[in-house]
Amino acid sequence: MTDTFVCIDLETTGLRPKYDKIIEIGAIRVDEGVVTGEWASLVNPGRKLEERIVELTGIRDEQLAEAKKVSDVLPDLLAFMGERPLLGHCLHFDFAFLKRAAAGEKLAFERQGIDTLKIARKYLKELESRSLGALCKHYEIPHKAHRALDDARATTALYGKLVEAFYEKESAEGEQNLFVPKQLHHPIKKDTPITIPQKEQLYKLLDKHKLVVDYEVESLTRSEATRKIHQLLAEYRQ
Repeated sequence: MTDTFVCIDLETTGLRPKYDKIIEIGAIRVDEGVVTGEWASLVNPGRKLEERIVELTGIRDEQLAEAKKVSDVLPDLLAFMGERPLLGHCLHFDFAFLKRAAAGEKLAFERQGIDTLKIARKYLKELESRSLGALCKHYEIPHKAHRALDDARATTALYGKLVEAFYEKESAEGEQNLFVPKQLHHPIKKDTPITIPQKEQLYKLLDKHKLVVDYEVESLTRSEATRKIHQLLAEYRQ
């Protein structure tokens, strides 16, 4: 059984790691079964939040305006994590966002991990839902949903319940044991920051059409900038 790990949870602007951004990170560090630290940070995504994200998380644009950018947050998070494996509920979602954010800062981020959702899907098939909220209700775990640190705390507690209930059964699976960390994978096509010609073209288009946008031009990647430029050219084509 793995009792040393970092439980991670993110809040994001949407569900697509390639296009959406992290807005909050929460992490619980556990060593030999004992919580040895908690870490949390809001993250400025460089764009305004959609109303549905504000309603879901309670996080507002004015809070994020004062937050650090992901480039300033990641080194602290990685130092907090060390080389411990990750724990998460639907872990690949959080790993994909972190992997892309790290790659954007030219930081290595390779990890093994355990996914509580996979364990629940195997052993709790009778439940209508195996979402984190539903599982916390099933096990009577206190839970404030859709804030990163609260979700990480809840997932850590859920893992303990799953170990207690199913570890002995699962230990017979050998290398396939879901309580043993597995290598996490998320292939990334390398992207680069917005180029100077793209900045000039985008600023010129925005100025020409007197547009106020909900993103920071300087924070765009090259592919994001290309998409924005094409959208503007298509919309305002003479």
